[in-house]
Amino acid sequence: MAMQAGEIERLIKAHIPDAQVTIRDLAGDGDHYAATVISASFKGKSRVQQHQLVYEALSGQMGGVLHALALQTGTP
Repeated sequence: MAMQAGEIERLIKAHIPDAQVTIRDLAGDGDHYAATVISASFKGKSRVQQHQLVYEALSGQMGGVLHALALQTGTP
């Protein structure tokens, strides 16, 4: 079962309320996405810590319903 881009965005924004989220479906199959997440809450955090916050927001969906997510993060 595939995950919709809107659901990915909703989960991220629920966990990181100020996030600006852009989602792209890379393969058209609902399993392979690219996401850009920009948030002031990432300030002072390493890239790994930023990515961990996004993965926490996805509530364990990675590797299950969501097969692959190419992730870019940053601050405004």
